Amino acid sequence: MMRELASLTTLQAAELVASPRSCVLVPVGSVEPHGPHLPLGTDAVISEVVARRSAEQLVTKGVASVVAPTIPYGVTEFARGFSGAVGISAPVLTAVLTEVAAALLRDGFSHVCFVNNHLEPAHDAAVRAVLNTQPTGAISVASPLARRWGRTLSDEFKRGNCHAGRYETSLVIAAGQPVSGHDQLDGLDLSLSDGILAGKTSFLEMGMTRAYTGTPHEASNAEGESLYERLVTMTVTEVLEGLEQRNIAQ
Repeated sequence: MMRELASLTTLQAAELVASPRSCVLVPVGSVEPHGPHLPLGTDAVISEVVARRSAEQLVTKGVASVVAPTIPYGVTEFARGFSGAVGISAPVLTAVLTEVAAALLRDGFSHVCFVNNHLEPAHDAAVRAVLNTQPTGAISVASPLARRWGRTLSDEFKRGNCHAGRYETSLVIAAGQPVSGHDQLDGLDLSLSDGILAGKTSFLEMGMTRAYTGTPHEASNAEGESLYERLVTMTVTEVLEGLEQRNIAQ
């Protein structure tokens, strides 16, 4: 069975690392506004669900997998000006993740996967910087910002209208989190990706005065479940490819 790393005893952890194929999935999120309807920890909630479901699938593929405690803070420069935006700098985030990965690998785990669903470009780059700190295949990053995975997701995601919109609201609903008021929000056709390309550096500069874009009123549990399936496929594939790169056969 998949387990939470923090709930194990030291003897149970030793049993896991004794497996020829073992993996730790580390959810990564942020503390920032997600409209008037979603919690500040939305990105962490999504990463945690993806990590747990991915670990369950990996176990069926012969990979002893655990989910580590979440790294809840990230780079949140775009959310400045809103209450509840609590961020850390990119160098600090990279340093923390580097130390966590190194410690887990020293402990004997075969692979560490950072499951990231906070999609601010500087944050994602800070997470990916960890890949250069260990041998190829030891660490992976599962993030929808990778083009190969982003194109498998919803149209709203691909348009860049997805911050606290239909995409994220559906995922939070499917995670079983309480969501209210989303059905009263108007659609807002503002693309974060277009705004970033235009040189804008905050939600407010982009016109996201309520910290959301897209169509949260169209969100549904069914869409959230469909999106989780794709995010889990992304994560499981990243882990299996990493293990293959390290020549760790089943």
